Amino acid sequence: MENQVLTPHVYWAQRHRELYLRVELSDVQNPAISITENVLHFKAQGHGAKGDNVYEFHLEFLELVKPEPIYKLTQRQVNITVQKKVSQWWERLTKQEKRPLFLAPDFDRWLDESDAEMELRAKEEERLNKLRLESEGSPETLANLRKGYLFMYNLVQFLGFSWIFVNLTVRFCILGKESFYDTFHTVADMMYFCQMLAVVETINAAIGVTSSPLLPSLIQLLGRNFILFIVIGTMEEMQNKAVVFFVFYLWSIVEIFRYPFYMLTCVDMDWKVVTWLRYTVWIPVYPLGCLAEAVSVIQSIPIFNETGRFSFTLPYPVKMKVRFSFFLQIYLIMLFLEE
Repeated sequence: MENQVLTPHVYWAQRHRELYLRVELSDVQNPAISITENVLHFKAQGHGAKGDNVYEFHLEFLELVKPEPIYKLTQRQVNITVQKKVSQWWERLTKQEKRPLFLAPDFDRWLDESDAEMELRAKEEERLNKLRLESEGSPETLANLRKGYLFMYNLVQFLGFSWIFVNLTVRFCILGKESFYDTFHTVADMMYFCQMLAVVETINAAIGVTSSPLLPSLIQLLGRNFILFIVIGTMEEMQNKAVVFFVFYLWSIVEIFRYPFYMLTCVDMDWKVVTWLRYTVWIPVYPLGCLAEAVSVIQSIPIFNETGRFSFTLPYPVKMKVRFSFFLQIYLIMLFLEE
């Protein structure tokens, strides 16, 4: 009786120049792997999720690739590397928009575009450094200084946000809900420091010290500082509200996983657990942080209306009073559009 033909589990990741596919099959025999008309064809005898069978799949790539796939067999899987014809970042793997059910991201190798650019630049710098060492016989100090500078920046930010996170966690465990209402007076100084220092991150992106996109970095910086310095920092009535705890706590959770990831990148280290946490924790925490920011803005609107702070009257002949709450409402709309 012939073996049943089944589809294996396939995991993928990419860099600007390459695609990586990991086929979950063990004890593979006689693999047939080829690319024709930009379609990857795979067929092999092996042991997968449905036991010992013939497994096969076909993937039509989003963009053009070179028709010479490279594969390596291990006892537990088949690793396939495909070269892109043009070095660029793809928004997805396949030409069809709907992802095949058997295909999933390979989080062991997954990087977003900015991190992949950083990795690519780091590899290029390493290659150039080796060439300089061979030709000049002297160490390249500029790259080392850059890495050291970025490592120290990320370390300081990590320590600052870790202090905030631990402080709020310990106070909540001891005082319970009572700790919510004096969050601002407890950790505001450190939060001010971390958020002012975050300006450096945007400057780094602007001048090319890092390959992170400038616009997302600038939007996050302006958004957080608007909440911290204007909505909360200028209104004493807001500083005693419980929402401040949730804003600060969610911000710190994101950063205590983000900055260690960047620290390891600076020293060319890859800890899979840190990478997984950096990209997994962000998924639920980021929208919750946006929601907490929105709640703080909503709670501040009646306070700004009552005090009239930052409101102004347009000059003659209009003579119309413009309340600051109008700008807060616009900010709310922008916040949910960003979300």
